Amino acid sequence: MAEYKTAGVQDVLEEARTYIRNEDSLALISRAANYAAEAHAGQFRRSGEPYTVHLNNVAYILATLHVGPKTIAAGFLHDTIEDTGISRDQLAQLFDDEIADLVESVTKIGALRFKGKDDPEYQAANHRKIFIAMAKDVRVILIKLADRLHNMRTLEYQPEASQKRIAAETLDVYAPIAHRLGISAIKNELEDLSFYYLNRKEYYRIAHLVETRKAERDESVRKMISEISEMLEEHGISFRIFGRSKHLYSIYHKMVARNKRFEEILDLLAIRIVTQTELNCYEVLGYIHAKYKPIPGRLKDYIAVPKTNMYQSLHTTIIGEEGKIFEVQIRTEDMDAIAERGVAAHWRYKEGGNYDARAEQKEIEDKLSWFRDFAVFTNDSEEETASDYMAALQKDVFEANVYVMTPKGRVIGLPNGATPIDFAYRIHTDVGHTCVGALVNDAMVPLNTELHTGDVVSIRTLKGTGPSEDWLKFVKTSQAKNKIRAWFAKRETEKKESMAAQGEKILSDELRKRGFEPKDYMEKKKIESIMKEFSAKDYTDFMYGIGARLINPTAVCEKLTNQKRPVNDEEALTKLLNRDATKKHVQTKTGIVIPGIESMKLSLAQCCLPVYGDRIVGYVTKGEGVKVHRCECANVSGQNARLIDCHWEEEDRERQYDSDIVIISEDRNFLLTDIVNTVSQSRAPMLKVSASVNREDLTTTIKLKIQVRNVDQLEVLLANIRKVEGVISAVRVSH
Repeated sequence: MAEYKTAGVQDVLEEARTYIRNEDSLALISRAANYAAEAHAGQFRRSGEPYTVHLNNVAYILATLHVGPKTIAAGFLHDTIEDTGISRDQLAQLFDDEIADLVESVTKIGALRFKGKDDPEYQAANHRKIFIAMAKDVRVILIKLADRLHNMRTLEYQPEASQKRIAAETLDVYAPIAHRLGISAIKNELEDLSFYYLNRKEYYRIAHLVETRKAERDESVRKMISEISEMLEEHGISFRIFGRSKHLYSIYHKMVARNKRFEEILDLLAIRIVTQTELNCYEVLGYIHAKYKPIPGRLKDYIAVPKTNMYQSLHTTIIGEEGKIFEVQIRTEDMDAIAERGVAAHWRYKEGGNYDARAEQKEIEDKLSWFRDFAVFTNDSEEETASDYMAALQKDVFEANVYVMTPKGRVIGLPNGATPIDFAYRIHTDVGHTCVGALVNDAMVPLNTELHTGDVVSIRTLKGTGPSEDWLKFVKTSQAKNKIRAWFAKRETEKKESMAAQGEKILSDELRKRGFEPKDYMEKKKIESIMKEFSAKDYTDFMYGIGARLINPTAVCEKLTNQKRPVNDEEALTKLLNRDATKKHVQTKTGIVIPGIESMKLSLAQCCLPVYGDRIVGYVTKGEGVKVHRCECANVSGQNARLIDCHWEEEDRERQYDSDIVIISEDRNFLLTDIVNTVSQSRAPMLKVSASVNREDLTTTIKLKIQVRNVDQLEVLLANIRKVEGVISAVRVSH
């Protein structure tokens, strides 16, 4: 493994002086170093070194990233709250609130360090703390990365089990963070160190392969550098050029992930050219391609379209003399700094400016497109379990390798297989909920279309609509899945609460009919004393049962008042509504049972067309018998006095039920044919069909009247229709 410089306080100050001139800022750094040395006096690391050696090296790593003086000071002080008993308020008095907040945030990340280390839920909870802290202030994670890097450099002093646990955590969590923040120098070193402790045999094998042909490769690179330098000097371009080596874990990962042999990895021979301007970059690329043959498909322009971590560079792969293959990277000095130090280079400390942490954090969210999404994701996920949160973050953010754009050019990172629905929810929850269509590269596509890097995606929304449960079958991001499930859970809760309120009204009306005062009997304690007899788990569930006609309000009243209602009404309708439910029931051709009725005209309501399996309720009409409606039908809402219980008899597979469907789709040729074929394949007889075209938005509205055996067949049919090319929505309707 590589040797690392052990830095002292003077090394930190010398590095800081390369970009910090203000003496007060340098004095702050010195004061923090001195205070940390006093606070940790007598403390030692496993290596036997004074604890301050660790603090000095963390501060030095931060200084190499050119962070501000307060961040360096916080690097010296990052363990004072945790290890020395100093409180956050004491630290704020000695320094200031900003430094105290940084130290406290770093402390909170590791607050559970000494319990449950091997428990996955503990680890996930600790990792979530890291991301929540990073979402609030990116400087916290810079300190934590520096802390982890030095700990990895000295991991040899830990027991083997701890080495593997810490290395695995570093590879899974810290290296991806460094990568996403564009800090490749730290990311590469963390990966190689983790690789060494997790798979030492493979580490040495790759190192041996690299070393065996090092002299040969170095000579090839030297010759290519000489040729390119001579060419660029002839054209008067200012540049720096040097060879670069691929770090070991990257080589191993490519060999494993892409199943390649060592000799097949093209960028083992790599050259970097750093010039002055973007125009120079393209000029250099042109001269190189004019002299050397480029390999097709290997040119990547990350200057025009930067990576989500702000990385910019031109990449090309060329064939040099003797058929050797070289990867060439071309970038400006600023691009090179960002490639090495990422976010830290872009927001490197600028002397004389009025530093504003909030303004910097806002700028980070604006510049790093994924960071904005990540911050929203983190805030939205507070109620998830830590394991679910980490699994979702790993997939949605760290494994994002499909990069699509909004029409305004904002880049959105998504995992492989992501769809327009995943994209819509990444933009905003409401955009996802109200999505009814998507355009990819200006063409209307089905919502389950797989997106690819470079696609420009636009979402069509319609207020008042909601997600479809079918979306859960094809969305890829955990964020989208969680949002869709949450929407349905909320709707179910609201529906239950509404039905419970309706149940309270039904029970209240029933008590009044019997001559009782509702408030005397509808106290929660009295209700709770009888609800177990009706198999209700709580008050809301009990009232929901009454509202949904699953619990007979008459029986409830008798239990509450301990007496039966006297029969003194003369009208037949009143007798019907208060019938004895123990009498025999009749079954009609509709397949519906109404307990206690021997003969009564019974029919399905044409407004909502119930289908076997729907939740239903009977409505006693004047002169037309009982009309059976779906429970959610608007035409029976508030008609509690005329509603009676009914339920489906055992299903008859020969019986068919009418249902009305409305389909909205992109207008195209053969659309109606495709939909008719889909309905036919579902074995649902079609009774009526009509279609109309809206010329304003080029959509087609198709109305179908079909027959199905049950609600399950209807749902499957709707799901199949939604999969037809161009279909935006397909829903069952009431009139």
